[in-house]
Order: sequence, then structure tokens, then C-alpha cells
Amino acid sequence: MDDIAKQILAERVLAAARRSVACRYAGAAFAYVSGSIMRGEGTEFSDIDLVIVFPALERAWRESFTEDEFPVEAFVHDPQTLAHYIHQDAESGYPIMGNMVATGSILGPEFERARAIQEKAAGMLAAGPKPLAGPAYDALRYHVTDLADDLRGKRPPEEVAAIAAHLYQKLADLILLGHGQWAGRGKWAPRLLRAFDPQLASEFDTAFRLAAQGDGARLLDLADRTLALHGGRYFDGYRQDAPLAARRLE
Repeated sequence: MDDIAKQILAERVLAAARRSVACRYAGAAFAYVSGSIMRGEGTEFSDIDLVIVFPALERAWRESFTEDEFPVEAFVHDPQTLAHYIHQDAESGYPIMGNMVATGSILGPEFERARAIQEKAAGMLAAGPKPLAGPAYDALRYHVTDLADDLRGKRPPEEVAAIAAHLYQKLADLILLGHGQWAGRGKWAPRLLRAFDPQLASEFDTAFRLAAQGDGARLLDLADRTLALHGGRYFDGYRQDAPLAARRLE
């Protein structure tokens, strides 16, 4: 898709977003229109990410619909619920809502308020995630160790591929968050790895492609080298407490 086609597509997306806000969300203070199409990276199957902000709501919600043949993922908030989810995502290391707000095009009457929230989200992204520490860090190291150990023995190719599929997200998280980079789920993991270290991303991709074909040696080596940066394998001493409410009377 050339630049002109991308621009035309982005204009169609904005028009569809305006219709959605006007027809479905009357009374909204402002909205952010985001997604890969708006960044010039989308395909004909890409959806529109639409963050709608009302002055006040009883609760936030998300919903999906189609507008002008575009699939739309709408996230409906007021300023307080939006702040909650931006903070919650940032604490997890996956700044999904913050990204949508920081990179979105603003619609609606309260532009200055929308812009202030957008600048705050952009500042949060620029600051990076909090350092890996505590129970979440221990769990991530443990899961990577456990899955890497599953690759050490001789296994049928289909089992190696299944282990690799489970390991992909955990190892990407440990690499990215361990280097002070934001993590991302699904398609965002390889994108963020490429942005952080193209050579490492290429090695990561090759290791997983081989593992998907039943050869887990390169993937095991990559996992072991990553764990070495975090004190090595983590198994002995790992503990995860269940919630106090996790019981049921007979």
C-alpha cells in the first residue's frame, strides 16, 4: 500500500470513527482514534481502536461492532476509569490503553482536556516500565525456567512446538522488561523486540521458527542465556501463595 492509499484509508477511518461517536456515544466529551491503520501500518483486516471518554459513567465497558466495513473495538470510559486502566496496564508492563491514548487522533469538543491526558500518557510511555521485581518477576523467571527445562529432554516435534508456543510470550516479556522496555502481547511482542534490538529479534524469530518445526536447541540456548542475565534458572525456592478466599465449604 503506497502513501496515498494509506492516507485515504486513514481518512476513511476518521470518518467512520466520527460517525460512531456521533451515533453511538452522544454526549461523549472526547475520543481517541487509534490502531495500526492510523499509524500507516494496517491491512485491510485491521480494526479501529476507539477510546471514548464521557464526563462521568457508572462503570467502564468495551464493545465491538462494525462501522463502514471497519471492525471497531471501542473502550468506553470517564476520566477516572481511563486513568485506572492506563495505570493498571502500566503496572503490568503492557501499556495497552496508554498506547491507544498517546498515539490516538482526538475527536470531540473537549480537545484541551483530551490533549492533557494524552500528554500524560505519552510521558508515562517515555519513562518506561517499573523495574522487574517482586512476585511477578519471580513468576516470570520460574515459568521461563520450567518451560526451558521441558525442552531439555528428547521430545516428539509436536511437543517441542507446543512448548515453544507457550514459551514465546514469557521469554519475550523477560527479555523486554528485563532491559527496561515495555512488553506487548501477541503481534506486539515481535514488533517491540525489533524496535529494541533487531539482531536479537532476528535470533528470537529464528529460534522459534526452528522450534515450531520440532528443533528446540536454539530456543533452549536463547532461554538459558536470557535466564543467565537474571541469576540463572529459578526453580528451588519458588513459592506462590493462593488467595485467602480460595476455599469452598463442603
